Amino acid sequence: MSSSIHVPPPFAPPAMSEVERLGNVFTAPSKTFAEIAGGRRSWWLPFVVMCLFSYLLFGAITLKVSWRRVAENTLHADTATMERLEQAPPESRAQSIEQVTRAMQYSMMGSFMASPVVILLQLLIVAGVLMGTVNFIFGGKATFSQSLAVATFSFVPLVIKSGLGAAVTWFMVPESFNLQNFAPTSIGAFLSPTETSAWLYKLATALDVTTIWCMVLLGMGFATIGKVKRSSGYIAVFGWWGLITAIGVAWAAARG
Repeated sequence: MSSSIHVPPPFAPPAMSEVERLGNVFTAPSKTFAEIAGGRRSWWLPFVVMCLFSYLLFGAITLKVSWRRVAENTLHADTATMERLEQAPPESRAQSIEQVTRAMQYSMMGSFMASPVVILLQLLIVAGVLMGTVNFIFGGKATFSQSLAVATFSFVPLVIKSGLGAAVTWFMVPESFNLQNFAPTSIGAFLSPTETSAWLYKLATALDVTTIWCMVLLGMGFATIGKVKRSSGYIAVFGWWGLITAIGVAWAAARG
């Protein structure tokens, strides 16, 4: 006769609900990323939440500021473009300014109205670039579906910026509204775009609390799904962020 000893299977914690995974982005992001690495790659809820908050900001700007005013403020803050327009012949100067203002107005409105498409395209690009970086440079094993889920959950903190921006908009003088810094979450939000050099203003705008928060989450998430060191994930994410920021600052400096 032979006897066998029954070994109970290892304890597996119950899967989190979609709401719990979303909430853990703020309290315990490692748990959310661990579930994504384990096979739960759904990303629809954070995507929907980001779209809703984007429309919340769109509504506040439309009702309180108006997109015409946003375009005018943006144009007058762009000293390089204004100098170029001011050099136009007097008889066509006003018409040129009007055409540029109108083009900016409809471009901004269109971008906000198409928020789901714009956000999705951005997420796809971030997911693809960071997956390639982690896999080919650091030897990771991330898949695209995992990468898209990590990217979507990592950008959830931006809803704080959108919500804060929508609230601040109601108490702001329309003439002082700046779409580039619609919420007081970056150093640039406390600087004047017309009295600060363009490159410094661009750099100060990039130093945004919610953006850096998202970068930290991206580094953590891609390290988890790629099965690489946490430091490798941070290097990949902040390396790209630093490069893009440097290009933007250099371009602003070149334009003056």
